[in-house]
Amino acid sequence: MSDKITIAIDGYSSCGKSTLARELAKSLHYVFIDSGAMYRGVTLFALRNGGIANRELNRGLLISMLDQIELKFVLNPETKSPELLLNGENVESNIRTPEIASFVSEVAAIKEVRTKLVAEQQQMGNQGGIVMDGRDIGSVVFPSAELKLFITAEIEIRVERRYQELIFRGTPTSRDDVRENLLRRDHIDSTRKESPLIQTSDAILVDNTKLSKSEQLEVAEQFVERAISTLA
Repeated sequence: MSDKITIAIDGYSSCGKSTLARELAKSLHYVFIDSGAMYRGVTLFALRNGGIANRELNRGLLISMLDQIELKFVLNPETKSPELLLNGENVESNIRTPEIASFVSEVAAIKEVRTKLVAEQQQMGNQGGIVMDGRDIGSVVFPSAELKLFITAEIEIRVERRYQELIFRGTPTSRDDVRENLLRRDHIDSTRKESPLIQTSDAILVDNTKLSKSEQLEVAEQFVERAISTLA
């Protein structure tokens, strides 16, 4: 495809949106940007520097330290996937832990954090030819994106996907703990004041409960072709 569009993919935690975004970007030879990784990077910085202590988030301290946070993506030459650098350190494995997951929605609800990262995300994608996933990509980051997808799946399917992912990484957990974390994050993401998770009126709903990864990708590719054809 010669025409490069912007593709915004939003959805709930562990619904498969990052997997779809990554594979779709590869298929189209687009740039994939994992916005959730950026919020996880800020959360990791907070944990390491006192912004989160004794299971409590110190919003004021974290806000005061935001100018100390530099986030960049580098391409892994083996996996061909972007990985997050936090102040020059590759933290891709560090940001995928249950501890990070338990705080990231609270961190992402902070207005100053969102303002910083949204500006960086918009700069990354201002040339088009990107696939970005998150929770406010179609509503806030790229409201004029040529294609917006909203991904969802039944909660028990999401729990099992996340549980298997953590077990594969060697992270001890239980399905009950995973379910509690996902439901809590759903509530925070959907009810927060700043850029809540919503399905915009022009976003296409994709329920992948019964879809394989390849089937989901095929569906998304069809929507891309349709979006590009309408611009011709």
